[in-house]
Amino acid sequence: MKMLITGATGFVGQKLVTLLTEHDLTIVTRNVNHAKSILGQQHQYLNGLDSLDNLDGFDSVINLAGEPIVGKRWSQQQKQRICDSRWNITARLTQLINQSDTPPASFISASAIGFYGRQGETPVDEHSQAHNEFSHQVCSEWEHLALKAQSDKTRVCVLRIGIVLGKNGGALAKMLPPFKLGLGGPIGKGTHGVSWIHIDDLTHLIEHLINNDEARGIFNATAPNPVNHKQFAQSLGFTLKRPAKIPTPVLALRLAMGEMADLIVEGQFVLPTRTLATGFNFKYTHIDPALDSILNA
Repeated sequence: MKMLITGATGFVGQKLVTLLTEHDLTIVTRNVNHAKSILGQQHQYLNGLDSLDNLDGFDSVINLAGEPIVGKRWSQQQKQRICDSRWNITARLTQLINQSDTPPASFISASAIGFYGRQGETPVDEHSQAHNEFSHQVCSEWEHLALKAQSDKTRVCVLRIGIVLGKNGGALAKMLPPFKLGLGGPIGKGTHGVSWIHIDDLTHLIEHLINNDEARGIFNATAPNPVNHKQFAQSLGFTLKRPAKIPTPVLALRLAMGEMADLIVEGQFVLPTRTLATGFNFKYTHIDPALDSILNA
């Protein structure tokens, strides 16, 4: 199968490329030499999408590109970078698909559970209403641009991705240092939701949606059993054999991170209702074995 992938040098992208290595992969990147050094010489590489007029000949497109949403404090300029890095490339991919005579059969495009905004302790799934705030606005337009590529020839699957857990990167890499020192603990009261997914399940879900001819629309990429932050902290401490009882004050996070702290302080309990309905089987459904597989394997 011939596939086009954006965001392949990221945390999830690298793992996905390894999973799909038997296929004919074309990697879209801003730095070809850097991408080759990470992903290998065996793939095709494109320095951006400007050289393409259509996506004829590709069987599937996977869009994972985007500025890290928690990388920097949310100034107005950073907010614009977060939006542009997602919206512009997604709009361009949709344009290329719509200009194709024989377009890709599937377009798998990332979004995030930030779509739902703050939801308190009420569980949400793909049918739930969102709270209108910055993370929702980013994801709503991102999804809208991807779904414009949907037709009787191209299935569009949008993945609302939760907190991705895996080795050597992602959210877990940022959490580990204080926990390894026995200084970790819940954020505030620890009652807010942590909707997580093991990186192996996420990459296999992408592969599943590529191969499932009936799948189209919105899918939550989160494990079926979200936890609150107190439970997550306890599980991480237990896995590391360290205490995890020192809470992080919410005020300190808000002072350090500004508006961006809402992503961590609020959280959601997100259920993958439509994802499970496709027949996808999560390997890691509970947080304890998921963390154990990552930290003690």
